[in-house]
Amino acid sequence: MTNSKEKTRMLAVMGILTAITVALELFAGFVGIRFGPFNITLALAPTIIGAALYGWKAGAWLGFVFSFVVLFEPSTALFMSVNAPATILVVLVKGTVAGLVAGAVYNAIAKKNKLAAVVTAGLAAPIVNTGIFLLGCVAFFFNTVSELGAASGYDNAFAFLILGMVGLNFLVESAINLCLSTVIVRILSIVRLNGAKAA
Repeated sequence: MTNSKEKTRMLAVMGILTAITVALELFAGFVGIRFGPFNITLALAPTIIGAALYGWKAGAWLGFVFSFVVLFEPSTALFMSVNAPATILVVLVKGTVAGLVAGAVYNAIAKKNKLAAVVTAGLAAPIVNTGIFLLGCVAFFFNTVSELGAASGYDNAFAFLILGMVGLNFLVESAINLCLSTVIVRILSIVRLNGAKAA
């Protein structure tokens, strides 16, 4: 019976986190805060919460949901027009792997220090998400990036990638995750405490 209650509770919490992920990414993608050509990603916070609560599979699912929404955002349209299959591949892989890594990192550290686990997972998620995006740009869209960089006054495509496309966004996303770390730890404690009482 307890196992059945835990599964039901997990499905309910994951349903809520999935809905929050979609809502945050829709806001970020269509309304959101922008520091350059792309909006700040807010959906990594619920991804980290899910990964910490239920492991890497939950993190991967929430990362996939976040990525799926990104496919329909205006900022993705340019890449879609250049190479749609590569865009779909890169976008889906980067979010899914970011969530997976967040869960793996959290599980590896949580037994020693939960705050350190959340902080590390919170940093790992944007690093992986941004890193795979950069690799995808180099592998599939380098000519497009070079043209965009030249139009923006950059002589070097790599400099444009790092400084013009992802630099400030990455720093802000990492700062948001660090600021939310203690809040996330508190949320995890509440969810686990309520689960223990229900059992």
